[in-house]
Amino acid sequence: MSFKYPPDKDLRRLLRFEPDSGAIWLGDRRMVLMHTAALAALRQDLINSVGTEHARRILTRMGYASGLSDAEYAKKTRPGESVQDSFLVGPQLHMLEGAARVTPVKITFDIAAGLFNADFRCDDSWEAYAHRQKFGLVDEPSCWTLLGYASGYTSAFMGRLILYKETLCAACGADHCQIVGRPIEEWPDGEAHRVYFTDDSLMDKMEALQSQVEALKSTLEPVSLGGQLIGDSLGFRKAYTLMQKVAPTQATVLLTGETGVGKERFARALHELSNRADKPFVAVNCAALPAELIEAELFGVEKGAYTGAHAARAGRFERADGGTLLLDEVGEMPMAAQTKLLRVLQEGEIERVGGETTRKVNVRLVAATNVDLAQAVQAGRFRADLMYRLNVYPICIPPLRERKADIEPLAQAMLARFCALHGKRVMGIEERALQALRQHDWPGNVRELENLIERGVILATQAGMVEVEHLFPNQPDTAQTGLNANGQLVRLPSAQDDDLSTRILNSGSSLDEIEARVLDHAVARASGNLSEAARLLGLTRPQLAYRLKRQHASEADAPASKPAQE
Repeated sequence: MSFKYPPDKDLRRLLRFEPDSGAIWLGDRRMVLMHTAALAALRQDLINSVGTEHARRILTRMGYASGLSDAEYAKKTRPGESVQDSFLVGPQLHMLEGAARVTPVKITFDIAAGLFNADFRCDDSWEAYAHRQKFGLVDEPSCWTLLGYASGYTSAFMGRLILYKETLCAACGADHCQIVGRPIEEWPDGEAHRVYFTDDSLMDKMEALQSQVEALKSTLEPVSLGGQLIGDSLGFRKAYTLMQKVAPTQATVLLTGETGVGKERFARALHELSNRADKPFVAVNCAALPAELIEAELFGVEKGAYTGAHAARAGRFERADGGTLLLDEVGEMPMAAQTKLLRVLQEGEIERVGGETTRKVNVRLVAATNVDLAQAVQAGRFRADLMYRLNVYPICIPPLRERKADIEPLAQAMLARFCALHGKRVMGIEERALQALRQHDWPGNVRELENLIERGVILATQAGMVEVEHLFPNQPDTAQTGLNANGQLVRLPSAQDDDLSTRILNSGSSLDEIEARVLDHAVARASGNLSEAARLLGLTRPQLAYRLKRQHASEADAPASKPAQE
């Protein structure tokens, strides 16, 4: 039975090139072009360093993971097509990715019954060529990545482990490679091959060594970054180290940084690392309280102090006694409250509104602000003496746009949290979406990231992935290129291109008229400089001169218009 591949235009459209960002995409998965010489050198180093068996396991699993990834497109690329055409997405993608020229010889399968038997011819396998180039003719088949890909793709497609073996290999002297796939249980030695799809002893050793490394690191680094602090960037580590050093002391700390960088979480982490961790942590947003109520909230109120004060009430300082009090947005505090706060810091005692006695309080004060307090002092909005009292130990938390290395770990942690919160199973964040997160400017910092990830979890399909459209629904199209039928790179149309084309078609002008207008406009913009106009149009100067000459000739040949009748 002869097999004919369906057209692969739908698959070539998945492969997109973004010259500006330096990324290549297959659908929503990032790809990379690598020299086969480099892959051959890596293969040689693996074999020489860990041995043939371990190298085979590593490369087989690498191919297996690639096959699993491509199988996702088989399930959604050709809806409504025959099962065979859907299955052939895998071999077609493998050819598009440059692995080999794959020709189906025999395919028999029944997904519902779990039956599968297939035979493929593979010509020009890069892997066989690379192995033969480094090691000469060998006795054992060597296309391990190719076998891993076929096994991973077919296993995902069938829903059970399908094992492929290589019956012919160009690395052994054959003129092509041949692979045969069947369920692993149908191979007499199938169980002996299962090891290529599971962790091996080398991985166990590496995990054991990793455990030892983590144990050693735990003696040098904190076990947990308290208060849900996550980050590994230089700026984050600097701020965390400063916070870690001051935590055991009683010093007043001033946290500065833009809105949304996580100042309250740093304050909570400081409290958890201090010797006050078993005492209360109380936070108050000074900007959220009306000016006439802020003193009552901070220092408490006695019964009858003002209309509506039917009972005595403790303020935030008293509630935080023995623990930590966070004054968030302290730069927005009214001047009258600033005066009272200064006295509390100096004397260590508070007086309730309407009260006549003072109360001793033992509070570790942490202030946070996105306001430049020095400028606020100059503008007369903040007391200079209070600023000096608060600015004992300043910690500046950098904005998220300066902490690019923290974006992905933060996003992954938020993803797990929101999946649990909303009772939803999401497999992860697509690479394209991660790239969009890394390229975003983050005016809202960590709080904005949190909002985006929660939105992504809500919009993602059950058991699906968070895609870039879920995070940035209004993101503009970027210039991309793809492959045409001849394998050449061409610019792919964007939504803006489609809109421009629609407006041109609706204008009613002919193609010659449109070209003439564009040429004249370019020459006018360049002030008559043809070289500059040619650059604007992406033409050479001779090409532009030829088009202008042709345009003028056609205008001269056009019939003269009738004279106006008097």
